Amino acid sequence: MLKKKFRSLDKTYTADIILKKPDKYRNIEILTSNVENLITMGSGKSYVAASFKKDNLSLELSKFDRIINFNKQEKTILVEAGIKLHHLLYFTLKHKLWIPQIPGYPSITLGGAIAANVHGKSSATHGSLRNQIKSIRIFHKTHGWLDLSESENKEIFELTIGGFGLTGTIVNVALKLIDMKSYDFITTIEKVNSAKDTIKKLDLNDLENIFCYSWNKTNNSKKFGEGLIFRNKINENSTSTLLKKMEYGENKIHQYFPINLWNKYTISFFQNIYFKYYNFYKKKIFYDNFENVMFPYAGKETYFHMFGKKGFFESQILVPLPKVDIFLNELEYNFKKLEPDITLFSIKKIMDKDLLLRFSGEGICFTFDFTNNKKNINFLNKLDEICIKHHLKPSLIKDSRLNSSTVQKCYKEYDIFKETLLNFDNKRIYKSELSERIGL
Repeated sequence: MLKKKFRSLDKTYTADIILKKPDKYRNIEILTSNVENLITMGSGKSYVAASFKKDNLSLELSKFDRIINFNKQEKTILVEAGIKLHHLLYFTLKHKLWIPQIPGYPSITLGGAIAANVHGKSSATHGSLRNQIKSIRIFHKTHGWLDLSESENKEIFELTIGGFGLTGTIVNVALKLIDMKSYDFITTIEKVNSAKDTIKKLDLNDLENIFCYSWNKTNNSKKFGEGLIFRNKINENSTSTLLKKMEYGENKIHQYFPINLWNKYTISFFQNIYFKYYNFYKKKIFYDNFENVMFPYAGKETYFHMFGKKGFFESQILVPLPKVDIFLNELEYNFKKLEPDITLFSIKKIMDKDLLLRFSGEGICFTFDFTNNKKNINFLNKLDEICIKHHLKPSLIKDSRLNSSTVQKCYKEYDIFKETLLNFDNKRIYKSELSERIGL
C-alpha cells in the first residue's frame, strides 16, 4: 500500500490517495475486500480525475499487461487491461493488424481507453473503441468475476464501455483487430481561411483518408479559425518492413514549469511559427511515420509543462451536423466579446452510435485548450450555456469543470446510465472525483 499525492493531467485537481498495485488476480480480490469505495487506475493520464479521489483507494493495474491469446487467422487478441497502447500496437502491427481508435498519447492503458470509450482521429471512419471490443472480464467487489459481451451480461457490457470504471475493475479484454497494410502514411495539408471554411472542407464522405482533422489559429478575431487540415492515409506502396519499437518516458507529461508561460503573446508567437512552417515551408504532400501520425503529443510534452502549476482546461464539444453553423456563430461572437486565451483549437468528425454517457454520435467535434484563469473560465461557462441551449455534448473525460446540472441537461441518457448503474451496484462502491462531481 502506498499513500501518494496525485494530480489530474490538467492539474486542476490534486488529492492524497491510497494506491495499491496488485500483481495477481487473487490480489485484486484481497485488496478490495476491506474498503468501502475504490476505483481502478490505468496509467493515470486522464485529463480529469477519473481514476482517483481524496482518501480513496485507487487500484493500479500496471502489472496486468500480458498478452493472453492471439489468433492471427481470426484477427482476435485477448490481453490484460493494464497493457499500454503502444505495447499492444507494437505486437499487433508486426502481424499487420491493429486497432485504429487510438488517443494521442502512447502510454494510456487499454482499460483506461475502454473506460473512456476513446475514438482517436479516425472517428469518422472507425467510430469509437466500442467497435473493436468482443468481450470484457471485470471484477466487482460485490458481484465477483463477470464476463461481459453482446451475448452475456450485455447491459453491464454497454455500461462498462465509456463507464469511467464505475462498474468494477476491467481485468482483461478480447479485441477484434483489423488489417494494417503499412506502417507508413501519406500526409496531405490544406490551408483553411476560417473555422467555417474548415467545416466546408472536412469532407464527411472522405473514406480514403482514415485520419482527417484540423489545427486552427486563435490569435486573430478577424480570421477566427484560420489554419490547416491534415489528412493521413496509409501508404500502401511503402516498402518498409521494419517497425521501430515504441518506447516513451512515463512521467514527462505530468511535469510542469513553476509559472504559466501561455498568454496572448506566446500563443500568437507559437501559432504563427507553426502555421508558417506548415503553410510555407513544409511540403503539402509528404511521407510520415506511424508514431508521428498516431501520437502527436509524444515528445512534445513541453506544451503541457508551459501551463504551469495551475494547469489548464480542455473542452471538447460534439455538435450535431444541423447545429454546426449556429454553434460557430455563437462561438465566434463570444470569442470576440470575451477574448479568451485558447492555446489549441482543433476540429474533426465523429460518426458513431450515441449511447449512455459516451462522447459519441454523428457530428463535428470541437476541441479547445485554455489556460486556467478567470477570463477563460467565464468563456467556458458561456460554452456550457450554449451546449445546454442547443443540446450539444461536452466531453466528460476532458473537462474538469463540468457539473451534474450541465451533464444532465446535455446527455439525454444520463438518468438511464445512473439508474442502471445503481441497480447493478446499489452501494455505489466504485467512485472517483469525476463520478461524484457529475452526480453519479
